[in-house]
Amino acid sequence: MLKRINDILDAEASAIHNIPVTENFEKAIELIFKHVHQLNGKLVTSGMGKAGQIAHNIATTFSSTGTPSVFLHPSEAQHGDLGVLQSNDLLLVISNSGKTREILELLELKNHLYPQIPIIVITGNDKSPLWEKSDIPISTGGPSEVCPLGLTPTTSTTVMTVIGDVLVTLMMSKINFSTSDYSKRHHGGYLGDKSRADSGKQ
Repeated sequence: MLKRINDILDAEASAIHNIPVTENFEKAIELIFKHVHQLNGKLVTSGMGKAGQIAHNIATTFSSTGTPSVFLHPSEAQHGDLGVLQSNDLLLVISNSGKTREILELLELKNHLYPQIPIIVITGNDKSPLWEKSDIPISTGGPSEVCPLGLTPTTSTTVMTVIGDVLVTLMMSKINFSTSDYSKRHHGGYLGDKSRADSGKQ
């Protein structure tokens, strides 16, 4: 059992180290900065299933660190939630296969409403329809899942989360997000107390 645990940890760590580091990370940051911090739009993230949970987490983390973002469920978008989109927004969508039907349909709906909204895609498939439709594609490296069946999103969601963390932390540096800024967005709990205490030391 202990060996199996170490093997799983090694596989997940290796997948993180094998995320392709390309100029598209920088391009994504510049695009997010332009639309959110210069054009007063927002970052709209989306994904289905487990990828959707990662997209939701990315949206809340961006929002809490000074870059307004919301999660749009791709199925609910077909029943009115598409109205959250505004002309200066941009989309960040996540799909490991790059073939998720609901995400492809979301992009079609977006194009009918605001075709000018650019698309950042995080996917494990650089030959997929989503890769082709994106303005800025970011590859996870397409790692194999550590799930014994090779099916359950495990390693893929790990690398998606890490890519989200990379984008968030790069943006925090770009906008010079401070502890004081953080404290204004966190009024409760341990992090709220800590950020207020830390900002008072600055």
